[in-house]
Amino acid sequence: MDTATTTYNILFRKYYPGLLFYATRFLPESEAEDIVQDTFLELWKRKDSIEIGDQIQAFLYRITYTKCLNAIKHKQVENEYSATAIEFYLKKIEFYDPAQNETIQHMENRELQVEVYNAINELPDKCREIFKLSYLHDLKNKEIAETLDISLRTVEAHMYKALKYLRVRLKYLLFLLFLLLLK
Repeated sequence: MDTATTTYNILFRKYYPGLLFYATRFLPESEAEDIVQDTFLELWKRKDSIEIGDQIQAFLYRITYTKCLNAIKHKQVENEYSATAIEFYLKKIEFYDPAQNETIQHMENRELQVEVYNAINELPDKCREIFKLSYLHDLKNKEIAETLDISLRTVEAHMYKALKYLRVRLKYLLFLLFLLLLK
C-alpha cells in the first residue's frame, strides 16, 4: 500500500464516525452515509492537491456541511416540483370534471340535444310535427288539434307513437338524461 492510501485509510477510520454523526443532524442516516462517503471520495480526488495537516478536520466537516446543504436544497426543489406537479394535475382533473366545467357541460348538453333532435327528425312527418308542437312549442293536445284541424284522438295517437319510438331509440340516453336532470 502506498503512503496516500495508508493516510486515506487512517483519516477515514478517524473521522468517518464523527462526520456521520454530524451529517445525521441534517439528513436521515442512509443519506448521511452517502454524503460522508462522497466527502471521502472528494478527499481522494484531491489527494494530490491537498496537504494533510491540522486543517484536514475542518476541511472534511466543511465538505460534509456543503454536501448536506446541497442535498437539502435538492430535496426542496424536488418537493416543490412534486407539489407543483400535483397541483397542476389536480387543476387539470378539476378542469376536465364535467360537473365543474361549463364548457364540457355545454358540449355534453349539445351532444345530447343533437341525439334527441336526430331521433325526433327520424319520426314520420305528421308524428314529428305533432311532437314538436307539443314538446318544443309547449302546446296542449287540444291546441294542436285545433291548429292542424285534426281530431284530438289523432293527436294523441301520434303522440303515443312518437313517444314509443323515442323511448326505444333513445333508451341508452335515458340514464344520461336522468343525470342531467339531477344537475
